[in-house]
Amino acid sequence: MSLKKIYTDKAPKPIGAYSQAIVVDGKSIYTAGQVAIDPATNQLVEGDIKTQTRQVLKNVEQVLKAAGSSMSSVFKTTVFLKDLGDFAAMNEVYAEFFSGSAPARSTVEVARLPRDMKVEIEVVALVEE
Repeated sequence: MSLKKIYTDKAPKPIGAYSQAIVVDGKSIYTAGQVAIDPATNQLVEGDIKTQTRQVLKNVEQVLKAAGSSMSSVFKTTVFLKDLGDFAAMNEVYAEFFSGSAPARSTVEVARLPRDMKVEIEVVALVEE
């Protein structure tokens, strides 16, 4: 089994001992959870759940691009919400990014996310190249 670490400066820098994503055997991509940090400023994007979800998914897009993939090749997502009451608003933005494909998804409410963010999303995708 071969593992390739993925890094792009177009997504938030890891703040711990983890990779933005790992490509397994050149076929599958497993991303770390992406949060609402603007990679240009390394600051939390303030705003409601829609604003934060949009930034999270933009970050996911950039990590996938660096790994040789795109949102259309995502087949599984996990969404972590600070408040499950935000599900409908998060889902509205989520649908913008996954309009053509509907990956399998798990959504859970968690007690707390880094920097008290509202949402974190991780994905599993196929390499396109």
